[in-house]
Amino acid sequence: MNILIFLIILLVLVVVHEFGHFFTAKKFDIRVDEFGFGFPPKLFGRKYGETEYTFNLLPLGGFVKIFGENPDDENTSGPDKERSFVNKAKWKQAIVLFAGVFANFILAWILFSIGFMSGFPTSVGSEPLGYKLDDVNLTVVSVMVDSPADKALLKSGDKIISVKTPVALYGQTGLDNINPNTLKSFITLHPEEEIEIGYLRGKDKNVHITKVIPHKDSIDGEIRIGISMDMIGIAKLPIFSAFKEGMRLTLFVVKDTVLGLYTLVVDGLYGKGSFASVTGPVGIVGIVGNAYEFGFVYLLSFMALISVNLAIINLLPFPALDGGRLFFLLIEKIKGSRINPKVVNAINMIGFSILILLMLIITYYDVTKLF
Repeated sequence: MNILIFLIILLVLVVVHEFGHFFTAKKFDIRVDEFGFGFPPKLFGRKYGETEYTFNLLPLGGFVKIFGENPDDENTSGPDKERSFVNKAKWKQAIVLFAGVFANFILAWILFSIGFMSGFPTSVGSEPLGYKLDDVNLTVVSVMVDSPADKALLKSGDKIISVKTPVALYGQTGLDNINPNTLKSFITLHPEEEIEIGYLRGKDKNVHITKVIPHKDSIDGEIRIGISMDMIGIAKLPIFSAFKEGMRLTLFVVKDTVLGLYTLVVDGLYGKGSFASVTGPVGIVGIVGNAYEFGFVYLLSFMALISVNLAIINLLPFPALDGGRLFFLLIEKIKGSRINPKVVNAINMIGFSILILLMLIITYYDVTKLF
């Protein structure tokens, strides 16, 4: 089920991205030869006008074949050269290349907005002005690997609703007012003692019980169970407010994603980076399962996050990516002449090969995390 949901998400994200290229190319009277759903081999297709719409065997996204995107003799000087991508004005080429990225940003905005209309998990203090959060609970935001909480099988998104110990301490066996500060204090008072935690997970209304033993951190001496937590409730907004907050959240995610990617690249240059901190397709399948378990809104949010990541990665000035093609356009604009098509195609092929290699390495690390 997780794999099927992942494939559907991937298909939607990539098809939306490719539709951005397709739509703008058509608007600028650039010939589009094929719009493919999935990747070849082709199962079947139908031609409408000059464009063939194909359905392919591998459901890993989609593609669009734009005449002249990869320059050759036919599209640079052939009979239909006026409708070739490579012969259009540079600003038109740039818009077509950027349109896929823009489509992913728009999709993320729409998904976040739908989330706010349906009821979006929001931190207390971050709720939209004039709106009150419903169903506020202390929620697990993240769990450290191999921590007491991890061994107790707590997960991100779990709502902690009860905390108690088998033995009274200072006349107290349980925690009445549960929030980050009171839970931290309670944990500090019970080092190396068993604490019983009741929690709700996802759509399941039954209370789950687990037991955790706080440990003393060897570095700073703090007593911890290995979670970060926050008071989170549900913000359900009317349509106009939902789209406003959806845009605000999209811009916040864009900023955070750019900073995260910048940090990853800088750490890599200084030899501090690690593929272990990067998640590929195999890891994403597991995350999709968790998001689906917690509810539809979480799945929408996750899809929006991936859409933003796809957009930003595509903007990188790397060969074979939209950002790399935009970079080549900038060079041609500065030098006032076209780069040799054979050189462009060769560089893009090398870039594509490097991307495939990186994906294989990341997938390898994803698989090792499973064991």
